[in-house]
Amino acid sequence: MVANLEKYKQDLNRLIDEGELLFNAMQLKELPDQFEESFKQHLKEGYVSYVKKLPNFIHKYQPWYSESLILIKQLLPDRLNDFIKYYEKPKGRKELTHANYVIEDYLQGLRRRNAYGEPIADQSDALPQFLQQLTILISVKQRFKSSLFDLKQLVQADLFDSELDAASELNKNKFTRAAGAVAGVVLEKHLCVVCDNHNLKLTKKNPTINDFNELLKANNTIDVPMWRFIQHLGDLRNLCDHNKSKEPSSQDVTDLIDGVKKISKNLS
Repeated sequence: MVANLEKYKQDLNRLIDEGELLFNAMQLKELPDQFEESFKQHLKEGYVSYVKKLPNFIHKYQPWYSESLILIKQLLPDRLNDFIKYYEKPKGRKELTHANYVIEDYLQGLRRRNAYGEPIADQSDALPQFLQQLTILISVKQRFKSSLFDLKQLVQADLFDSELDAASELNKNKFTRAAGAVAGVVLEKHLCVVCDNHNLKLTKKNPTINDFNELLKANNTIDVPMWRFIQHLGDLRNLCDHNKSKEPSSQDVTDLIDGVKKISKNLS
């Protein structure tokens, strides 16, 4: 767990450092006078060498965005849509303005002028959008300090993903029962975590998927369609574990693995 946590911290710190360099590179290109005024006095003799090490925003932004997106999705999912919003063009946008300019526009070099040559939207409008993305990424740091952030669940999610990858590999190599058994264990453990999250307890010593499923439904934590879906996954797991008269198909196990992935990502 400690090693996993340290990896998240290292990746986060690296992306924040890279993001700050990207922001400064963008500022230097779009607002050179302001950049020079801010940094020349602060850096003095080191100004020239600092400017030389600034990245090319157009070339380096996409890898930074892709990595940051994954990290935010895992550590701060409630801000994921905001992070994406500052990058993607708004659906239904009729015209480009200062207010709706996004980083995707910047990467394409879009700008707009009125009849008098005055800017309606230009590339400097991407600066506040990128700064918001960087601020969201920096706010992830607070999750490591907050008592509301359950590190155990973060590491558990990684473990579940690894186990499901192993189940897929077993299924691909025609070890269908073994693959189904692994996926079933992941589902059972995840439902146990969900019940713990909602302070729902079972007195049964060795509860099953069905026991957790019924408890969640009885307490209105899941709706009927979700309850039926989990019930179906439980039936597939039982086919792999207990039913010796019928051999589970590879498709049965694929459906089970895909279903467990869906539950683990959408039910918490």
